[in-house]
Amino acid sequence: MSGRPPRPDPQRAPTVEDVRRVAMALPRTTEHLIRDRVKFRVGRLVYVAFSRDETLMGFGFPKEERAALVDSEPEKFLMPGTSDLRYHWVVARLDALDVQEMTELVTDAWTMVVPRSVARAHLDQDP
Repeated sequence: MSGRPPRPDPQRAPTVEDVRRVAMALPRTTEHLIRDRVKFRVGRLVYVAFSRDETLMGFGFPKEERAALVDSEPEKFLMPGTSDLRYHWVVARLDALDVQEMTELVTDAWTMVVPRSVARAHLDQDP
């Protein structure tokens, strides 16, 4: 028996713990609890944040593409609140995602806040 926790079923909805496992494996990531909300960031740049009830996950996403994302799957994705519209940000209903999709969204959001060389070095590693 190895010391590793079992890998989550990629077909089930992810939990905050699943997101934490993915985010904390990404270089330069730190976790913070700010106003009762779990956030993952690199330096001062937040790339994933949860609602207080942990049912919604906000994440970095190109502003120019978010309307198309939300329109394509409105049961899964939401526009950010009015105060966050100026940011490269979108929101997902955590229970509408699966673990694989969450992993891709979190990793893509992280690539928006780290230097390209850091992202490239990490993503080019063999799994």
